[in-house]
Amino acid sequence: MKPKRFGLVGRNISYSFSAGYFKAKFEKADLENYTYTNFDIDNISQLPEIIENTKRLKGLNVTIPYKEAVIPLLDKVSKTAQLIGAVNTIVISKKGTKGFNTDHYGFRKVLQPMLLPHHQKALILGTGGASKAIAYALRQLKIKYDFVSRTATDVIYAYEDLDKDVFDDYQIIINTTPLGTFPNVHECPPIDYSHFTNKHIAFDLVYNPAETEFMKRAAQNGATISNGYEMLVHQAEKAWKIWNKK
Repeated sequence: MKPKRFGLVGRNISYSFSAGYFKAKFEKADLENYTYTNFDIDNISQLPEIIENTKRLKGLNVTIPYKEAVIPLLDKVSKTAQLIGAVNTIVISKKGTKGFNTDHYGFRKVLQPMLLPHHQKALILGTGGASKAIAYALRQLKIKYDFVSRTATDVIYAYEDLDKDVFDDYQIIINTTPLGTFPNVHECPPIDYSHFTNKHIAFDLVYNPAETEFMKRAAQNGATISNGYEMLVHQAEKAWKIWNKK
């Protein structure tokens, strides 16, 4: 079997899920010529160099903070990734590079079984590349949503705007920021957690630690919680299918 290389592009990614996940996957499937490498780069402008200098590179995952910035560097982008405005999977072939987004798929697969009839509206904490994929998935699930950021605009809530009335109106709260990621495990989005109830879902895209401060505080007030681990598994498997599509 011909050697094939895959990898992850991001910044400060030594903690990343992907390398360990794919290494285990290759071992289990006896794909001993397959390798997965972390490309930890300071600037996304280094990507073309990586692609040019890495022999037999067939696919890449893209993580924080490059999911949006990577788009202009690609030859093609799938319709869905274009609509979302973020890419987390790249296919590299003789035809060039093509970007895809599998985050929305992973999120939808995990959230859907958690939904009850009263889960009608969602708040997305953060406005980065990951938040765009979450918004796309919510549109597909026909769930209305709004964004929350440090500074309010006409269309975005500020964290301090999230009072009891807002929490009564939005039953799904999704953290798409890196707040609370190892090693800064005591951090969490600056909201009043006493407004969570047993009618709320608190979904954190962070997966290390398994139970984040955001999840702990929400659970203490009765919320149903989930971290980002299963979502990552689903999006990784989807990426694997895209890379191996004949």
